[in-house]
Amino acid sequence: MNNNNTICAISTPAGTGAIAVIRVSGENAFEICDKIFVSQSGKKLSETEANKVVFGKIINPSPALSQKSEISIPLEVDEVLTTVFRTPHSFTGENIVEISAHGSVFIQQKILNLLVQNGCRLACAGEFTQRAFLNGKMDLSQAEAVADLIASQSATAHAMAINQMRGGFSSELKNLRTQLLDFVSLVELELDFSEEDAEFADRKKLKDLAKNIEHKVSQLTDSFQLGNVLKNGIPVALVGETNVGKSTLLNLLLNEEKAIVSEIHGTTRDVIEDCVNIQGVTFRFIDTAGIRQTTDKIENIGIERSFQQIEKAAIVLWLVDGTNVSEHIEWLTEKIFERAKGKNIILIFNKIDKLSEEELDILEQLFSPFNCQKIKISAKKRLNTELLQKLLLKTAQIPQISENDVIVSNIRHYQALKNTQNAILRVIAGLKNNLSGDLLSQDIRECMHYLGEITGEISTDEVLGNIFEKFCIGK
Repeated sequence: MNNNNTICAISTPAGTGAIAVIRVSGENAFEICDKIFVSQSGKKLSETEANKVVFGKIINPSPALSQKSEISIPLEVDEVLTTVFRTPHSFTGENIVEISAHGSVFIQQKILNLLVQNGCRLACAGEFTQRAFLNGKMDLSQAEAVADLIASQSATAHAMAINQMRGGFSSELKNLRTQLLDFVSLVELELDFSEEDAEFADRKKLKDLAKNIEHKVSQLTDSFQLGNVLKNGIPVALVGETNVGKSTLLNLLLNEEKAIVSEIHGTTRDVIEDCVNIQGVTFRFIDTAGIRQTTDKIENIGIERSFQQIEKAAIVLWLVDGTNVSEHIEWLTEKIFERAKGKNIILIFNKIDKLSEEELDILEQLFSPFNCQKIKISAKKRLNTELLQKLLLKTAQIPQISENDVIVSNIRHYQALKNTQNAILRVIAGLKNNLSGDLLSQDIRECMHYLGEITGEISTDEVLGNIFEKFCIGK
């Protein structure tokens, strides 16, 4: 990436739509766009006030010469709206032109080609947001929140991304880092007066600050488990014997024919998963191979993967065919509860449309010793499936996220915070053991380093490349 170039890209999703937005950013954005854009008023974009929308036409300034004449006549491409943003008051901090054209793929590519022919370069993935970071419009954690906001599939994931993008998380970390910097400066100043045994840094205040930082960092690291679940979806494993209706239930919950439904035993031999949003909460449902005792090597591999998914899941939906309780139910129960220790288990009696009230009572008595939530449904007839969704929401126990709540959902942030926590604990231990100033200073600076990694005050090209390459083109 070269920040001296003027870049362009389509910022709306790929394909045909009503509108497509082409974004141009860089020092020469206005001059390049003026070569291919003619406003209805005749006024150039380079002369237009900031934050103005201008109607006009995109033209090809150099079409093929007419055979009858040596005069080159501009060819009209589309009628468009252009929006002008001037440095430094733009997303990237540079001059920006956003061209809103009709969503034809041909028109989109034609405008891009004209921009490139007249001095633009096609943007790399995430280059607009990277320029915003490099130009001080946002820090690194806010830039990462842009990607999370684009990818958000639920109200909670959206709220987390918005909170982080507003900068509350960053400002708190920067404040802690500044306080540490003040102290480390005083501690290191003491080293210049070591012969005089001078002490400029109040050890009690430093200890209070270190404990405060450790407390706040601990709260943030503890929030990662929740944040990761909210961002990627709550993992829910559908388990049970073969032909109990797991695939039918998965298709019902996803509202599509995702899994093969068949009366043949052992149809599902691998893990099938997909996400669905239920009242603002994303659940990641995982259909597993039916668990049974078999000599089929391939099916046994699928069954072992089923057990692995039980261990990874937050909620386990254990389906039982109410019309045909297997003789292997005790063996199966032992296997499921062994792998699902500490998990939320919901026991689902399926196919109840085929059972009488008396048979349902017998079924409940048979499974009464099992200490878990229970529900009776018919996946095929869609009986009580709405009650199952409500039970899932209740079991998930997702807390309400307010505008001021900071939830860590980024693995890079989590790792940096864990390193920060280890460093600040060494500072606390060092103060307790009256450690010398030079050793205290080393641990404080290490703590500052990891806090700076999160906000981008300390970063490398490798880290930046790894972060922004995950963005979509045009953002």
